Parts: sequence; structure tokens; C-alpha cells
Amino acid sequence: MTKRSATATSGRPTSQGRQGLIDRHGLVSLLDQAAQMPVTIVSAPAGSGKTSLLRVWANRPGQSRHIAFLSVRPGQHDAQQFWLALLAAVRSATGTGEVEQPVARGFDGNAMVDRVLSELMDWGRPFFLVIDDLHELSSADAVEQLTRLLMSLPPDVHAIVATRRDRSLRLHRLRLVGQLAEIRDAQLRFSQEETRDLLATAGIALPEAAAAMLHQRTEGWAAGLRLAVLSLEGRADAAQFVTEFSGSDRTVAEYLMAEMLDRQPLDVQRLLLRTSFLDQVNGELADLLSGSAGAERILLDLEDANAFVVSLDADRTWFRYHHMFGDLLRLELRRTFPGDIPDLHRIAAHWFTDHSHIADAVHHLQAAGDWSQAADLLTDHAVSLTLDGRTETVSALLRAFPAQAAKDHPGLSLVQAITDLDRMCLDEAAAHLDVARSYAATTPVNRRSRLRTAIASLELLLARLRGHFDGVSELVEALPTNVVSQSGAETALSSDLRAVALLNHGVVKAWLLRLADSEQDLLEGAALARDIGRPYLEVACLSYYGLASCPRSFSQARRRCEEAIALAARHGWDNNSVIAPAQVTLAGILIWTGEFDGGTHWLKRARIATERSGEPGLRVLAHLLAACVPAAHGHHHEALEELAAARRVQARMVGEHALAIRVIGWTAACQARLGMVDLARETLSDLDERQASSGEACNAAAVISLAEKDPERARHELRPVLDGTAPVNPYLTRVEANLLDALACRDLGDERAAQASIERALTIAEPDRLIFPFAMTGAWQLLDTLGPRGEAHAALIADILDMVHDGTLAAAAWAPGGPAEALSPSELRVLRLLPTNLTRPEIANELSVSLNTINTHMRRIYAKLGATDRSSAVQRSRELRLLARNRA
Repeated sequence: MTKRSATATSGRPTSQGRQGLIDRHGLVSLLDQAAQMPVTIVSAPAGSGKTSLLRVWANRPGQSRHIAFLSVRPGQHDAQQFWLALLAAVRSATGTGEVEQPVARGFDGNAMVDRVLSELMDWGRPFFLVIDDLHELSSADAVEQLTRLLMSLPPDVHAIVATRRDRSLRLHRLRLVGQLAEIRDAQLRFSQEETRDLLATAGIALPEAAAAMLHQRTEGWAAGLRLAVLSLEGRADAAQFVTEFSGSDRTVAEYLMAEMLDRQPLDVQRLLLRTSFLDQVNGELADLLSGSAGAERILLDLEDANAFVVSLDADRTWFRYHHMFGDLLRLELRRTFPGDIPDLHRIAAHWFTDHSHIADAVHHLQAAGDWSQAADLLTDHAVSLTLDGRTETVSALLRAFPAQAAKDHPGLSLVQAITDLDRMCLDEAAAHLDVARSYAATTPVNRRSRLRTAIASLELLLARLRGHFDGVSELVEALPTNVVSQSGAETALSSDLRAVALLNHGVVKAWLLRLADSEQDLLEGAALARDIGRPYLEVACLSYYGLASCPRSFSQARRRCEEAIALAARHGWDNNSVIAPAQVTLAGILIWTGEFDGGTHWLKRARIATERSGEPGLRVLAHLLAACVPAAHGHHHEALEELAAARRVQARMVGEHALAIRVIGWTAACQARLGMVDLARETLSDLDERQASSGEACNAAAVISLAEKDPERARHELRPVLDGTAPVNPYLTRVEANLLDALACRDLGDERAAQASIERALTIAEPDRLIFPFAMTGAWQLLDTLGPRGEAHAALIADILDMVHDGTLAAAAWAPGGPAEALSPSELRVLRLLPTNLTRPEIANELSVSLNTINTHMRRIYAKLGATDRSSAVQRSRELRLLARNRA
């Protein structure tokens, strides 16, 4: 397949062999001076020479700057593509690797801002970030995120942004504090001397008076001068041409464009006109549209001649036309060959279809007015586009259909269902799927199986988003085991459906705590997704795979979550909803093992994604985990708020989440600990017989009895959990039950039984270093007096007690020179690792936080200790005995 790029060339541009580019010494010096500021804006109308200036400045011989150069593609509205391209440009300039360029659903540009900042901060040397044609970026979110990036650049990083308009960038604060340099149209205009240099470089000999007149007529407008130079080449009447040359900017541009176009050979004219309607073109497509061969060579020659043709990729296989040149070409095409335009769009649509660029194909069919074909193509491939995360593109193509065309093509109801699901409009999605199902029954056989496959995929997602777990299982079981495909495309759709089914079934089994079955489905789904080239599906399966691994081993589950998060990061999906299950699971593991700071960090990131994605099972888990942190610190009112939110999510689900009983049990326990015993019993009274017999309900009833000062009854309530007759989660519930039993035994004065219960709890908790139950129940208070003697569980006991004290005390120290400002627990954990040889990324990995967080902590540590670097921070912390206080 021909390589196709979504952005212009990133990395340092080259100017060798380009006509019309001269070294404008004064302007380049001006940019040199401006570039010392954190941010420089080069803002001027089209054709003012912004790009030429940047190229000359970046490519002067002998300069050793590290420069990342990015040109924004025309009509760029995709924030994800912009940020991935910017990150790729930075990595290309720093030599730190390439970035894959997928399209992801729910892309989070703020996460990419942090990644770019981290890359730039880690570079640690002077660096220039150059962004050209920013006005082409129509995504308001991306512009806002870019503003944040520009306001947060590291000290040695300088940004230069070229645009036709800069009102969207809110950089007034930088301007007020003198950290913004601005180069405007008046400064970009050619001087008379520069006009003469431009003519001389092009080999055009004009009398001094004619050159002065040309400068006066163009008012130093760069595009006008360059167009004039191209038209003057080879003319015998050059001076006469300059004398007759006049008009407004628009008139001048259109006149010179026509002159240049007319002077091209007929085959070049035909190629330029018949490809002008494309956003970008390559040689193969240009040959097809022009009806001749050799288009790529012509495009390369035009670019080398600086004839308003720009390559978009490092291999120079895809090209675009200068915006003004393209406008004129399209105008000329409409004027001279209006009847050919629909057929040209159809030819392009067929080519894009054959090369699997479905969205482009649909767009050109729409431009040709072939609404029926466009509707069929979009309907057939909408789910496939969605599985690559291109829901926004699908929605935009759907909006492009006229209202009547949408009514005339009921197949588009399937496309509408996709947008409904993305917006969590589940009833509307169900209604549109009903229409799509009826439509599929009447379609020709060669399309019927494709549509039914697509509908089945959406039905699975709809059932899962409704929390209809039984419905998902029924749909999966009803799927055909072998689909007889009539084409490669149908085989691909069948594989897509199988991967989607494995994902959804695996997720449902996880929420039903059928975890071994869930692991099998998710692992098989990930392997299939990898085989068929669906990285988004692969990450989704692996993200849930970590969650399903928790009962087997926390360490194994943590490793799987971290692997899934790393894979998502390589695709730019750091904060996308697809990785939220792994983030939630990692948060849970950290919280349950007492690492509250790290757990809170990951939970915050996961909750942002889950609120956006609407996955109900995941939101229940996120609220449950959010209740754990305040519950562990005795803040039961805060915990009840999160548990109430979890119950509201559960109430909207068709099926029962396996964690629902834990939510109810912990709700009753928190109420009892707050003295609301009657309310707690009322909460448990809502349970049916099956739920009331669960281990979680038994534990909650014991907490109520303890609150009522009835330890004997509490032990009676716990008996089904302790003797194994009550169904329990093998981790938290059993540990919690033994700890509650220890508290009851203490209240009864039976210290020996209490000590035995504590030891059983420690034995169960030891393999995964469970700490949270000791904090939540308050049983940690028994460890000093009733805990096991000797070395048994000594390390775990020390960790539990450290966790409790770490959550309530702030470390401070005094030195002869005065007090050091107190370091937070998170900063102390970073401080402990500073004497090691770990790099900042390795410290971030060790503590399961982002690199940006580590950088922030280190800046604060330096400031609080009065240190200037890592070595002096370590020395100062030793003087203050902070390292001795901070246990590993």
C-alpha cells in the first residue's frame, strides 16, 4: 500500500535546490533575536513568507540548533493527529524514537501535552519547537492545549509559531511579562535590496528602475514577488511585464498564478488542475486523475522549483499545493472543466476505496453527489472505522448528508446508532439498531452478512453499556461459529466481530467475578486483535485482562496493568477510556496495599476516562475505590458519598454488578461506624436472601453489632465467613472478617483468640501485602499489643504501621541553619530514591506515577531544601536526617 501521511514533514526541513529562497539577513537576525524569548509568534497574511523565513532560519550552514519542525496539514480538525505529529517531530529532532500514528476514540490531548513537556524537559538542552501553518488547526481543544504547552515550556525550550491569525492563542500573560516576541506583516515585507537579491538568485536581470517598480507594486509582498519571478523567467519583455503589472493582492495573485499556469507544459497544467480538488495527492493517484504517467516526477520537480508544491512526508510521496495556488487551480478547474468535477471525485473515491482509505472515499462520493453510494460505503465500514477509534470522523461524514438523503437511505441508521452509543444515548441507539436490522433483512445477499455483523457488534456494546450482562452472554452464544465469507472484507469483519465478542464477554465475566473464564476470553481477544491489526481492541482486552488477574496474584495483575498502560502510551492513548480498566485496577492494587498516593493518582486518571466513557461496571469499581481512601483514614462521610454514587450507577444497570453487594456492605459498615446503626440495618434489609448470605453482608452485620457493643453477636455474624460457608471474595472479605473477629474478641476480653484472628488475617494478607483492611477496620491498633511475636509477618506489620502514620504525620526537620519546610509523604518517597542511580523515568516507574509528577516533586524538594541539584538535595537531606526518617 502506498504510504500516506496525515501531516507535513516533521523534523528539520531542507531548502537545497529550492528556487526563490534567499537568506534575508535582517529578517533572519530579527527572528534570531526573537527566538531567545520563550515564545515567538510570526503572524501575517497568506503568502507573506512565513514558511520561507522559518526554513532559511532553521537551515543556515554551521548552526547547531536542535529543532523540531512541524507544518499543520490543511483543514486539520483532528486534535489527536496534531499531537501525535508534534510528538513525532520532537522525538525525531531529539533522536529518541518514532511515534505510531493510530487514531483513537476519546483521545485526550491534555495527556499528550504532558508527554511533550516531559520529552522536552528530559532533553535538558536548548531546543526549538517550530510550528508552521497553525491557522489550519481548527480543533478548539487542540489550540487550547497548545496554549497550555506554550505557557509551560521548560527554560531551555523556545517555541516559534507561524500562523495567519493568532487570536485563538491566549498568550496575553506572556506578552504582559515580556516573554512573547512578535513578528508581523510589516516586518516580513521584502525590502528593495531583498527584492533585488531575489531576482538575482532566480537569474532574472532587470533594470534598477524596473526592480524598484516591482517592489513598489507588490509592496514587498513575498508571494507576489515569488509569483512575479516565476512568470518573469525566460521572458524577453520582462521590463514591460513589470510596467504593466498592477492590481490588488487578490488580482495580482490570480494574474500571476494564471501566468505561471499558462507557461507550464500542457501535461503539467492538466495534472495540476485535475488534482487540485484533493487535500493531498501522490503520484499514483495523480496519474489516474490526469490520465498519464510520470506525475510523481512532475510533483517532485515542482517542489524543487518552489512552485507552490509541498511534500508531506519524509519520503516525498504525498504532496499538497500552496493554499493560494490550490485555490486558483480549483477556480480554474471550475471555470474550464466544470462537467469533469463529479467524475474526478468518483475516480478519487474508487482509488481511496481500493486503498482502504474509506473516510476519504465517502467524502469524495458525497462531493460527487453520489449519496446512495456514499451511504452504502459508510454503512458497510462505519463499525470498522469505529474500531480504529474514528467515531468523530464517522459522525462528521454522517452530518454531511442532506436531511433527505439520510431519510432515503435507512442503512445510515446503523451509522446513527454508532454516534448515539458514543454519546451514551442508549435508547436512541436501540431504536436506530431496530431500523438497521429491518434494513439489513432487505439488502442484497452480498451486503447482508456484513450489515448483520456490524449490527451484532453494536448490539454487544449496547448490552454492555446498559449493564445487561445476561444479554451480552446470550448475544455471544447466538453468534455463528463459522461465517462463510464471500470476500476478504467480510472475513475481516468476521474477525472484528469475534474480537469484539471476546472483549465484551470477557468484560461481562469480570463483572460477574467469573475471572478465570474472563482471563481466557480477554487473552484470546487480545491475540486475535493483534493478528488482525486492531491495536485499540488489543489494548482494550489487555486492560481488562489485568483486572481479571487480581484474585490470582496482585503482583501479576499489577505487571499486566503496567504492560497494558505502556502499550497504550506507545499509541498515544495514555488517558483514553480504553486504558481506564488497567488504571482502575492499578489504583485498586496500590490502595489495597497501602500506597494511597500512587493509588489516588491512577484513580484520578481513570475516573476522568470512565466519566467520559460511561462504562457502568468500571464506574462502579471506580466509585468503590474512591471510597476506600477516606474510609481508611476514618472519613466515613466522604466514603459514603462515593458509595452512594456507585449505587446510583448500579441502579441504572439492567444486571447486577458482582461488586454491588460489596458496595451495599461497605455502605452499611460506614453508616454503623458513624453511629447511624438503624440506617445501617435498613441498608442491609434491602438485600434478598442470596445477597444477605454473602460474606460482605455478614461482615457488615458484624460491624453493626460491634457498633451496638454486642461483640458476641458480631462473632456469630462472622461465623459463615470464617468457616467458609459464605461466598466471599477470597482477598478482602476474609481478611476483613478475621480482623473484625479480632476486635470482637478484644471487646470480650479474649486476647488469645484476638491474637489468633489477627495472625490468620496477616497470613491471608501476606502474599499480596494487603494493608487496606487493617486501616479500614481500625484493627491496626491491635498490632502493637496483640500482633504475633518474633519474625512472623514482621515486615507486613511494619508496613501497616508505617502506612497509618504516613497518612497522619508530616515529616519535618531542623538544622543548625534553620528549619526546612516540611516535605509531603509523596515528596519523601521521591527523596528516598534520589541517592540511587535511578533516572527520573525509572523513579516514575518505581513509584507508578507520571514523569511530570516526578519532575514537579523534584522541583519542590529542591525549593524546600534550598538545593540546586540532585546531589545537593541528597546532601541536605542527610544533614536534616530526612533519609533516616523515610523508610522504604
